[in-house]
Amino acid sequence: MSDRFESAAQPFAPLIGFAPLMRRAFLQQDLSPLGLQLLARAKNDLNDANALLDCSTVLQLRGDREVALAVQAQAIAARQLYHLPAQRLSAQNGEPGLRLLVIMGPGDLMANTPLELLVEDSDVALDLLYLTLDTEWPESVPDHDVMMVAIAECDANHPLLQRLIPVVADWPRPVINRPERIAQLSRNGVCAALGGVPGIDMPVTVRVARAQLQALAAGTLAVDALLAGDDFPLIVRPTGSHAGQNLQKMDAPAALAAYLEQVDAEYFYLSRFVDYRSADGLFRKYRVALVDGQPFICHFAVSSHWMIHYLNAGMGESAEKRAEEAACMASFDQQFALRHAAALQVINERMDLPYLGIDCAETASGELLIFEVDNAMIVHAMDPVETYPYKKPVMQKLFAAFRQMLENRRLAAPKD
Repeated sequence: MSDRFESAAQPFAPLIGFAPLMRRAFLQQDLSPLGLQLLARAKNDLNDANALLDCSTVLQLRGDREVALAVQAQAIAARQLYHLPAQRLSAQNGEPGLRLLVIMGPGDLMANTPLELLVEDSDVALDLLYLTLDTEWPESVPDHDVMMVAIAECDANHPLLQRLIPVVADWPRPVINRPERIAQLSRNGVCAALGGVPGIDMPVTVRVARAQLQALAAGTLAVDALLAGDDFPLIVRPTGSHAGQNLQKMDAPAALAAYLEQVDAEYFYLSRFVDYRSADGLFRKYRVALVDGQPFICHFAVSSHWMIHYLNAGMGESAEKRAEEAACMASFDQQFALRHAAALQVINERMDLPYLGIDCAETASGELLIFEVDNAMIVHAMDPVETYPYKKPVMQKLFAAFRQMLENRRLAAPKD
């Protein structure tokens, strides 16, 4: 064994982890009592970093983001490495089937690939190594079969991703999602990579400073100066935002002026608005995962509003919408995946990431409309089976493909 590696054993109370806590939140359980228990544990033992990290997750799931990140920082300062054992062990030797070292960065629930949700109830053991700009790469890490960089692209993470590039360049184990490839996943970076690809419609997206939007709102700067050939309506959102936070459609300069009075960010993404509604007047959005280039449907949402998020699309309240999602999932490989096979292949080749997510739709002319390409989209199998009986088999198919990807990397690795 290389001297880079050490035992993963930890003399601390077990980490609960993100997946079980998110499942409780999905079931609308009150997490407050658990949060108080974890806080009491941390106060009783200042070395109980597991309690601090779990407490941070509970706080995030309850919406207390700022406090959660402060608690998370305490946890990472106390200890960088966290272990989550495999849920299924080998009958032959009692060992996990695969050991995955996950490189994490600080931040909220969108700051890293939610790997726990992809390997839940599997034979994969996870070692989560948190890095910050204030911490050095440790002298040794747990031995593992595969490393995966989970850090998501955002302004705050770019220096961290840059620091990782030379570390993993000659890593003695297979590496999934290399940091230099993740760094290209900014909205304008993806737009530049996919611009002009036949079958793909991704509106030109530019990163602009607040002063530029102020000039646009005041009428002293034309839209064409920022987005050649485009005009209102426009889509604007702060850089680093997710889940529709401060994402709005601007129909005129006056709307942009009002928006800037409410949002105090310094940098924004700007693009033209695409009306992608179907003939029935409804909007439809797909979340697709690519695993070694193979597409898998994660969810399909139908809404009367252009800004669709699965949780606000009313899927749980509409049997008709769920029936459409079930039909979409059942036919995905034979229909959507074939219609957009060439476009998805180009995305896979140009992004060059073994695992990534795509939020997308279809235009009236049949092109693949790309909203976002990201390595940290949440995909899960936590929806209640009684309401969504069609989902679990579909998600298990994705999880099996992800597990096979890990295995393929492990088998292809040179032997020590």
